[in-house]
Amino acid sequence: MLKLYNTLTRKKQILKPIRRGRIGLYTCGPTVYWFAHIGNLRTYLFEDILKRTLEYNSYKVKHVMNITDVGHLTSDADTGEDKMEKGAKREKKTVWQIADFYTKAFKKDLKSLNILPPNVWIKATDAIKDQIDLIKILERKRFTYKASDGIYFDTSKLKTYGRLTGKKKKKLKPGARIKMVEGKKNITDFALWKLTPDGIKRQMEWDSPWGRGFPGWHTECVVMSIKELGMPFDIHCGGIDHIPIHHPNEIAQAEAAYGKIFAKFWIHGEFLILKKGKMGKSEGNIIILETLIKKNINPLAYRYLSLNVHYRSKMNFSWKSLKGAETALYRLREIIRGLKTSSTKQVTSNKTAKDYQEKFLKFINNDLNTPRALALMWDLIKDKKISGKEKYKLLLDFDNVFGLKLSEIKEVKIPEKIKKLSKERERLRNKDEWKKADEIRKQIEKMGYRIEDTEKGTKIKKL
Repeated sequence: MLKLYNTLTRKKQILKPIRRGRIGLYTCGPTVYWFAHIGNLRTYLFEDILKRTLEYNSYKVKHVMNITDVGHLTSDADTGEDKMEKGAKREKKTVWQIADFYTKAFKKDLKSLNILPPNVWIKATDAIKDQIDLIKILERKRFTYKASDGIYFDTSKLKTYGRLTGKKKKKLKPGARIKMVEGKKNITDFALWKLTPDGIKRQMEWDSPWGRGFPGWHTECVVMSIKELGMPFDIHCGGIDHIPIHHPNEIAQAEAAYGKIFAKFWIHGEFLILKKGKMGKSEGNIIILETLIKKNINPLAYRYLSLNVHYRSKMNFSWKSLKGAETALYRLREIIRGLKTSSTKQVTSNKTAKDYQEKFLKFINNDLNTPRALALMWDLIKDKKISGKEKYKLLLDFDNVFGLKLSEIKEVKIPEKIKKLSKERERLRNKDEWKKADEIRKQIEKMGYRIEDTEKGTKIKKL
């Protein structure tokens, strides 16, 4: 029995699929004008844990993710520059080149973090006709009007607008909506189609019944999710920053156009926090995954760190906590190597092993409680009643959800070159040439190995 917190109802609910044994899952993808930072990636990690948990519960999951390559403006007030156009100017490239480069970078990040790819990728620019068709339906149903810069959705016409936020309509003040576009009727109204201003030539613009322009950001997810998953579908995910504006606007369009519930569950991940506040591009305090890699930190250490904090809790990030997670990850990998080659003949009762499996399922099925599940994993490792063979089997089973690639860990034979470098480092340390010794340590790490100085001497381990 899988329970998930539904933002729409503000409580945990038992997941009851629309189609027996199948789940339709939509996750809001990146706007590909810049690298995803590790705060963004925390959201994709929680969504990956959700997907893996669904599959662990024997559901067949159809996972759809969009790529936003047009229409996402720099201001929540439906003003400002399209982020894609801004990125193109910054790098002196075409918008299409920017979109292609950062889409590839994003997919590379997912692979580095062992995040399972969606079954379906959809680009906003591949669904322009579908977005125009949706706006036509909304126009026929009198939910639209024309302002100075485009076609807008009239939120006053929809009684249920904003219910995802849990606030009454009169109290809604989404984001930074201070300036009002000329002709805009209500503070919560949003652009469906933006018109290209006179005298301006955009790289991404299309003809429409309302004039040449481009779709609003909030429309793409509606048409792409319904196109691939139907309506209603089971689960819609994203970051907590989508609750005030983006997701209410998606819901509004779908329900106004079709008169049905859009998605049954809305699940949101919390922010990643630095000392100076939440991580974000507009805050100017971003750390990208490549930064970790350049510091010779295994990207899976960040995945492990994220498992320690519930997805609905703020996660405080520090380099110290990340290094601690990396140490724990390497310790786990060493334990797996030892268990894999264990020759112990100790026998475990079926009941004891089954107890661990049942507890693990109970924890992850309680709104993806990975911190409790991770603690259980270490309890299992310490349990002397369980044989090495059974521990290994259970750990690999748990890793179907954790995604730490434990099944890929192999017995390590240290290359002679690494051994020679280690001996040279030891010689330099004995001569108090610490700086040179540390340079060799970094060289060894770049080659995929780690040096540990213990009371019994130097140990070389595979990263």
